[in-house]
Amino acid sequence: MKDNTILIKNALILNPNNDFEDKRQSILIEDNIISQISDEIDESSAEKVIDASGKILLPGFVNTHTHLSMALFRGLADDLSLDSWLNDHIWPMEANLNGDYCYIGALLGAVELIKSGTTTFSDMYFYMEDVARAVDESGIRAVLSYGMIDFGDAEKRENEFKENLSLFENCNGMANGRIKVFFGPHSPYTASEELLIRVRELADKYNMGIHIHVSETQKEINDSLKEKGLRPFEYLDKIGFLGPDVVAAHCVWLSDSEIEIIKKNNVKVSHNPCSNMKLASGISPVSKLIENDICVSIGTDGASSNNNLDLIEELKTASLLQKVSTLDPKVLTSDEALAMGTIKGAEALGLENEIGSIEVGKKADIILIDTDSANMVPDSSNLSSNIIYSANGSNVDTTICDGKILMENKKLLVLDEQEIYSKAKKAIIELKELREAI
Repeated sequence: MKDNTILIKNALILNPNNDFEDKRQSILIEDNIISQISDEIDESSAEKVIDASGKILLPGFVNTHTHLSMALFRGLADDLSLDSWLNDHIWPMEANLNGDYCYIGALLGAVELIKSGTTTFSDMYFYMEDVARAVDESGIRAVLSYGMIDFGDAEKRENEFKENLSLFENCNGMANGRIKVFFGPHSPYTASEELLIRVRELADKYNMGIHIHVSETQKEINDSLKEKGLRPFEYLDKIGFLGPDVVAAHCVWLSDSEIEIIKKNNVKVSHNPCSNMKLASGISPVSKLIENDICVSIGTDGASSNNNLDLIEELKTASLLQKVSTLDPKVLTSDEALAMGTIKGAEALGLENEIGSIEVGKKADIILIDTDSANMVPDSSNLSSNIIYSANGSNVDTTICDGKILMENKKLLVLDEQEIYSKAKKAIIELKELREAI
């Protein structure tokens, strides 16, 4: 028996790298790596044995666009347009944020991610070194970026670069390599051309990815056409900003020529259907993007505009939304949706060689879905449809990230849930009081 070994036996494995063909096998994890996949593995070879009979094993989900600390703002401002939601409610509350609040918000979000089967998330927000601290403690994997906004102000621009580069220097590669740092220019309408061009230059220099919001609302398109004479992706292409290391969140309002631009530059897309629906932003043409061999992943956006971080629910919504918007029940199948939440998410973040599928040599980011519940019985003829159309986050039984068990038998092993809930409730009361005092 080796130290730091976990054997998961009798698992029904659902794997995106073999077209989600399901097969009952056992998996041996040594340290943080999948070392063996076989029909039978000797139990004496493992320190810890998990019997996965009656459970579906698949890669941990990858959430490619969220603002984790905004879990504190859940339900703060609902039933509003994006413009009013941001300007009248979210930005005024954010003015009172500090590192402690963002740390508590990130811990709250991490609890929800773990309990619903997400092992990797890509975050853009503020006080990101405090978010990194929460990631380290929770055991999950993260791509972190500081939300860079300058509105054309040169002094503010310098501060934004200082913040993002400090995050890179202090946090890239920390937590046993579980944390990776990207640049985070907020959007083409909040970040100046000077900021965007310099981000591109420094991303090339430091081999950093880029996380940005693009084409979320029709107003954004109209404003871009009025101010620049170009649609957002046309503008970003013109200034040389785009590339295969860019993850563009939302991508709701796209022309055919912009889809060609996205394809030409191998830009990765993060689709956020629930947030887009709730803010009435529109429907991203995901099925058309996939038809054009564009990498489309899934994100929840922040819990303030969703209002949860359940990626299974998000994937179901994505699939159904494409079917009803195209009037074609065959688009965005359950297999395609599950790939969006696993291997396509890994690809979007440049992590496809490490996570996103169940393969020997890859990191042990694994979840088990319990099928012994009312909404999972009887089994679908297609396991992926059982996950996408029947399951939800509460069906996740076990969550493993980087070879460490974060939750087993639906019990969180790494964080004190009740303490986090208590601190989060206290934090939002304080933030509301600070807002009212202004």
